[in-house]
Order: sequence, then structure tokens, then C-alpha cells
Amino acid sequence: MPATLKTITAMLIFGSIGLFVRHIDLASSQIALVRGFIGAIILLFAMLFLKKSLNLLAWRKNALILFISGGAIGLNWIFLFEAYHYTTIAVATLTYYLAPTIVVLASPIFLKERFTLLKLFCVILSLIGMMLIADIFTGLNSDFGNMKGVIYGIIAAAFYACVIISNKFLKDISSMDSTIAQLLLASIILLPYVFYENNSWSVDISSLLLLLTVGAIHTGFAYLLYFSSLQKLSAQTVALFSYIDPVTAVILSTVLLAEPMSFMQWIGAILILGSLFISQIFASKNA
Repeated sequence: MPATLKTITAMLIFGSIGLFVRHIDLASSQIALVRGFIGAIILLFAMLFLKKSLNLLAWRKNALILFISGGAIGLNWIFLFEAYHYTTIAVATLTYYLAPTIVVLASPIFLKERFTLLKLFCVILSLIGMMLIADIFTGLNSDFGNMKGVIYGIIAAAFYACVIISNKFLKDISSMDSTIAQLLLASIILLPYVFYENNSWSVDISSLLLLLTVGAIHTGFAYLLYFSSLQKLSAQTVALFSYIDPVTAVILSTVLLAEPMSFMQWIGAILILGSLFISQIFASKNA
């Protein structure tokens, strides 16, 4: 399969995860735990099939960063899955895509990157977009469920920003190694919390099949496609393809589930995705 097709397929899969999570009759922490574990197992089998071995020395050298990032991944999934339950898939996904904006705001502190006027402009655009998505200007945020979903989406974005920033500090470790380590650590870190919640693991066949799909397809298979294409595509191409994820989520939300989006929310979606697109284009030119 060509690298471009692999990346596009992975992004389409990522964009559809909300449809599956919405109908799994388990707590968000339970779904995240199983997703991380199954995804890591599939990637481990893929490495065996490709006759590659884990670089455990690189794991040890990056243990602290992997631990922080793994924990952030687990919490990121929990809050994103909660957002799916309290608001539409489109709104949850778009607020989740504030993560790059949070990275831009945090990068001068943690990564010592310069904060430019262009970055400020993109941040303002995305924040206005977020407020439009949340219906703050029209007063529709009185819907507690919708606002709670927006808040959960923003918290998920903050944890994903933590994942992005922490991964910048990884040294001498392959993408596959770091992904497997972080997925396993996410599951291990979530395990005590899941048992502390004491939620029932009793599910019907439908939820079980959806859960296995999220773990095997939306995590293991999608990550395998994504990482196997990274070395064959430019960073700019991969970044631009990443917009397929939120666009897919919005289309599926409005077309298949008939979840409504107002005109102002569509404007908010354009502002959020547009701000990311502008920043990426200028980053590519600078590179």
C-alpha cells in the first residue's frame, strides 16, 4: 500500500472513533485501558512479523518522559471519550483540536521557541473558533451537557498537548518503540484508577465487538499504518493529511448521526482548522 494511502486510511479511521466509543457501554477509563493494551499488543506482533526487536535500552534512557507521556495519553483518551458522551462528536473533536494552540502557547516556556505575531494571530483565531463551537456568543451554552462536553474536550486537548511537548524530549528512540512504550504505560497507569472506580465489566456482545474494534482497528492497525508511512512522506505532507481526522469526524457526526451544527459553529470549525492550516503552511515555508 502506498505511503499516502496508508496515512489517509489512518486519518479516516481516527476520525471515525467517536462513532464507536459513543455506543460502548463501559466507562471512558475502561475503554482507554483496553484500547491502549490491545493497540500495544498488535504493534508488538507487527514488530515480530517485521523481524524487528524492541530497543529496551532506549526505553530505559527515556523512562521518565515515556511515563509522563503515557499517563497523559491515558487521561487524554478518558476526557475525549467523556466529551463524546456529553456533546456531539463534531464539537468534541474540534475542541480537542485546540491541542496545537495549547502547544504554541506553552512552547516558549518548555521548548524555548519564539512566540511570533503569526502564532499570536493563529491562537486568537482558534480561541474565537472554540468560543463559537461552544455557542458562547449566542447563549446556547445553557445546555449543561453540551458545555460539559466542550470542557472535557478542552481538557483532553491539554493532555494531548502534554503528549506532543513531552515527545519533543525523547532521545534516540524510534517512533514504533516510543508508541508501544507509551500505549503500554498508559494502560498500566490507568489500571489502578479503573479498579478504584469499581465499574462493572459486564457488556453485551455489541459493546464488546465495538471495544475490540477500537483497540484493534482504531489503535493498533491505524497506528501501524501511520508510523509505517512516516519515513516515506515529508513532515509537511503528514501534517496536512492530519486535517482528514477532524473533517471526517464532523462529516460523520452531521451526516450519519444527524447531530446538528449551527451556522456559527461551522464558522468556529473553519477558524480552528484554518488557524492550524495557516500555521502549518508558514512553518513549512520557514523549514
